[in-house]
Amino acid sequence: MNLLAIETSTDLGSIALWCDGVVLQRFCPVGVAHSETLLPLIRATLREAGLGFADLDGIAFASGPGSFTGLRVACGVTQGLAFAHRLPVIPIGTLDAMAQASGGEQVLVLLDARMGEVYYGWFSAAVPIAAVGVCQPSALPLPDTAGWLACGNGLRAYPSLRARLAGCVHLWQPELMPVADAVASLAAPRLARGEGIDVAAATPLYVRDKVALTVAERLAMGGKA
Repeated sequence: MNLLAIETSTDLGSIALWCDGVVLQRFCPVGVAHSETLLPLIRATLREAGLGFADLDGIAFASGPGSFTGLRVACGVTQGLAFAHRLPVIPIGTLDAMAQASGGEQVLVLLDARMGEVYYGWFSAAVPIAAVGVCQPSALPLPDTAGWLACGNGLRAYPSLRARLAGCVHLWQPELMPVADAVASLAAPRLARGEGIDVAAATPLYVRDKVALTVAERLAMGGKA
């Protein structure tokens, strides 16, 4: 089974090819818009693997949350390729893939949502135990138990989270970012079970409907107009 996975939820864009359990991952060039680099990277990686679009059995993409623009790019490219080549689509939550990549059993994923907020998700064995949310670091809901692993760049963006989570977290992975190979590892068994969806049903998961702070909000936080 051959699966293409796309992850552009953050500035660190990547793709991965899952070929019967062997994964080839490549990253988008730094400093260039994903919309400009994604398709050339996909074509080059397929050539490197000796494959064409006709050899694919499905396409997976990180559906969110994350950068609004990045999510639209991943979804749009997935829709275009899936429609053109009649392929099923597997949407994978960005935070789900990060929990999978962490290798932890009880995982809190924290992804910088900007505007003074963080996307968060709680997972047990890579399965979400609550809906993904977004909040200010001071409002993050805490678990009743200890022994959690916390990962994601939200820990770097908001250092106050470490003090807030000190009583329940025993392992920290602030360097962990969303990557396509984790998307592929979650999507492959779903595709094998026939759980792909029609291309028309593929949509981003924004979680938040606000893209940027207003001038008044930036000034209130000590920023510039």
